[in-house]
Amino acid sequence: MWPVIYDFGIISFLGFEFHLAIYSYGFMLVVAFYTCYALLLKEIRRLGYGDKLASDILTAAAIGGIVGSKIYYLLENFDRVVVDPIGMIFSGAGLVFLGGLMGGTMGVTIALKKNDLPWLTFADIVAPLLILGYGIGRVGCFLVGDDYGLPTKSFIGMTFENGAPPTTYESFTYNYPLVDLSGWDPGDVITVFPTQIMETIIGLGIFYFLWNKRETVMVKGSLFFTYLIFTGIERFCIEFIRINPKYIWIVQPVFGLSGAQLISIIMMGVGTYFIVKPPQVSETKPVN
Repeated sequence: MWPVIYDFGIISFLGFEFHLAIYSYGFMLVVAFYTCYALLLKEIRRLGYGDKLASDILTAAAIGGIVGSKIYYLLENFDRVVVDPIGMIFSGAGLVFLGGLMGGTMGVTIALKKNDLPWLTFADIVAPLLILGYGIGRVGCFLVGDDYGLPTKSFIGMTFENGAPPTTYESFTYNYPLVDLSGWDPGDVITVFPTQIMETIIGLGIFYFLWNKRETVMVKGSLFFTYLIFTGIERFCIEFIRINPKYIWIVQPVFGLSGAQLISIIMMGVGTYFIVKPPQVSETKPVN
């Protein structure tokens, strides 16, 4: 775990003092952003569009993604919003991927509409990049010690003693009172599923598959809808070993579905429907 890559300490500038540090989570987001930008630019050029289009699309995706993820985070933690609305709205937390996906999709849709560009064509272009950015971003979560899984004594279990929050017995009893800690004692540092790295590995695998398929798309939109199916399956399954609140209980309190799983079901359903019944949309546009 490496939450801070480099700490510059207190910096004085023009009479002001501030703490300057390079944080691993923010650094990995930057890596994800510029990696996706480089690949998007490559695809934009391959299809004969101008370079500016790549920055327009990525900027729209970033703005929409941040707004969407924040809204999703506030809705999922509405009880805390009621107690401290200003603090929750303006906190640095809340970069939730599924909310970001919806917001980013809306942002890109607006950008494409503004430039009169075919939505399905560009959905296929960005599909591999979405899961790539997600996979890289999960490395940041791992370095911070956030978004880990349930306690486990299996060989893949890891500890995040200084995580956010720490994987200590006391931290679990305070932050996750419903998690079963049978077999653990007060004072223990608990090993958990490293779901962040698991998602990174799976995400890179999905990216590799989609990226290799991008030049052989026969039906416009099929790559994006395949992305929805694969990503929905990945997130639906990983949620069973992640610590997230359950909203629908099948067998309470043993088996339930989280908000991410409900959205994943929708993603899989939409993807499957349009793979079986592709949209009949004419998207013939002149290349710039």
